[in-house]
Amino acid sequence: MRILGAAVLAMESLVMGFALLLATKDHSSLSIAIGGCIAIAFLLCAGLLKRTFGWILGSLLQIAILAYGFVVTPLIILGVLFSGLWVAAIIIGRKGEAARAALLKAGVPKAS
Repeated sequence: MRILGAAVLAMESLVMGFALLLATKDHSSLSIAIGGCIAIAFLLCAGLLKRTFGWILGSLLQIAILAYGFVVTPLIILGVLFSGLWVAAIIIGRKGEAARAALLKAGVPKAS
């Protein structure tokens, strides 16, 4: 679950970096600084996914990328796409962890 979530957050950080390139032409330095903080927060949050706080922060950052879509309009579509990937990472990750726990409980050795 953590690997999928970290991959989504890392890719969102890259997308925010490219969105900042689009924002430099028409927007104020404040909106660019906020976008930069969001991009850095995505990278930092990817490392915090070992704790519940990291997952909560990642979910809040999904809202932040959607809100930043009002600054860079094409980012709304990408924000919806990445929010869907975030939800999918949570659902698929939980199923994978449940399957792994069942295998460990049954005594099947862990694959290397």
